[in-house]
Amino acid sequence: MKILFVCFVMMNLVGFVIMGVDKSRSRKGQWRIRERDIFLMALLGSAIGIACGMFVFRHKTKHMRFVLGVPVLVLANLWVLRALLL
Repeated sequence: MKILFVCFVMMNLVGFVIMGVDKSRSRKGQWRIRERDIFLMALLGSAIGIACGMFVFRHKTKHMRFVLGVPVLVLANLWVLRALLL
């Protein structure tokens, strides 16, 4: 169970970093990470990191799909994590 929790934390760190990288690329007009891929990562366990990245980097906060969808995925991630750890 400890390994599962460590994996969960690492996935969320990656999600947080990805939001920062995408924001940086956005400012520079460079190649971006697809929204579909960001949502897929959130669905697979990185939702908390992505949510934190959204607000720390002020990235995707005007997109209602993210403002509403990511918190739902955070709850889903926490529910799955709780179910796996019990």
